[in-house]
Amino acid sequence: MEESSTQRLMDSLLDHKQEVNLAATKEKNAALAAAADALLASKDEILKANELDLEQAKGTISDVMLDRLRLTDERLTGMANGIRALIDLPDPVGRVLDKHVADNGLVIEKKSVPFGLLGMIYESRPNVTSDVAALAIKSGNAALLRSGKEAFNSANAIMTALKQGLEKSTISPKTIELVQDTTRKSSSEMMTARGKIDLLIPRGGKGLIRAVVDNATVPVIETGTGICHIYVNKAANLDEAVRITANAKMSRPSVCNAAEVCLVDKEVAADFLPKLAEAFAGKVEMRADERAKEYLPDAKLAGPADFDTEFLDYIMAIKVVDGLEVAIKHIAKHSTHHSEAIITEDQAAADRFTQAVDSAAVYVNASTRFTDGGEFGLGCEIGISTQKMHARGPMGLNELNTYKYIIHGDGQIRE
Repeated sequence: MEESSTQRLMDSLLDHKQEVNLAATKEKNAALAAAADALLASKDEILKANELDLEQAKGTISDVMLDRLRLTDERLTGMANGIRALIDLPDPVGRVLDKHVADNGLVIEKKSVPFGLLGMIYESRPNVTSDVAALAIKSGNAALLRSGKEAFNSANAIMTALKQGLEKSTISPKTIELVQDTTRKSSSEMMTARGKIDLLIPRGGKGLIRAVVDNATVPVIETGTGICHIYVNKAANLDEAVRITANAKMSRPSVCNAAEVCLVDKEVAADFLPKLAEAFAGKVEMRADERAKEYLPDAKLAGPADFDTEFLDYIMAIKVVDGLEVAIKHIAKHSTHHSEAIITEDQAAADRFTQAVDSAAVYVNASTRFTDGGEFGLGCEIGISTQKMHARGPMGLNELNTYKYIIHGDGQIRE
């Protein structure tokens, strides 16, 4: 049977991966600088491709998701800056993570190394293309990317620009590739590419992530959907709570770190909820449980599913709770373990919340919108892991390395 185009790309990447796996820091940084320059030099072509994607997507996805797909001059500049930010970060490859001398004199080192070939399956966010390619290069990995069909033209134009940049460096353009087939066949081929793809990362909606986790035979890091909670404790500064909740919901509702649920202590519900309704007026649809609806007469009555939904839109589920422990139990039952926040002036309550809530990022008096590689000082991110093995939270350079043991001896044998 003739190899598919996706299989041929994987084979080519395997032939070239050592060029980046073993590259020196100086070479990788020069390649990143050239890629960032080429990205901006190709601005017109990328924006034209993005307009085509936007036109084709109209009427098939929501306005909020169209914004997620849209590229602008400002966003392209941000993408280039994200690439350049990686240049200033330490090279994760070759770090000595642990070292000791055994009783028999063996010197045992635990050293960070690239995974080898990364696979990335993602949906309608074209900026992921440059983020992943840049992170792969700096972390010493080759990368095979598969964009969703809604963003394919944008992703292809971005990849073309990045490859043009690499042509001016010592890192081969053949160490990063974009799958040209956007059918399910290419996804399946990547998910079952044992012996070729060393680590596969899905980034997108619940359906995509579940499909990859359930069907992949290669190692997968699960990047999660974000049913993120804001809990307004009875000891909260209510004006601050309104400002934080509004930011967490409205600043960019289409992203996974946007808050979807607000829990409010019964003691402050009568004061807080009308203030929140005023901040949300004409912008956010409020879906309130029966107790919250007493203070929000214009809100829709929430159904059980509303507290288990990642809306990715100007919608928020609201529930009145009987204190800290009830809020913690609700989050444990309904959270996707992404990001949660408590708003409180009570240090004991904050300590209990941060200790008991089992999510990748737990905030005190701050918006969940900060769960992001750039905001965490990682330059950019390949995704936000909601699992617990190897990587958790925003995944940057260090999370794209594994390790191996290197043992130096002087003739030791095992008796």
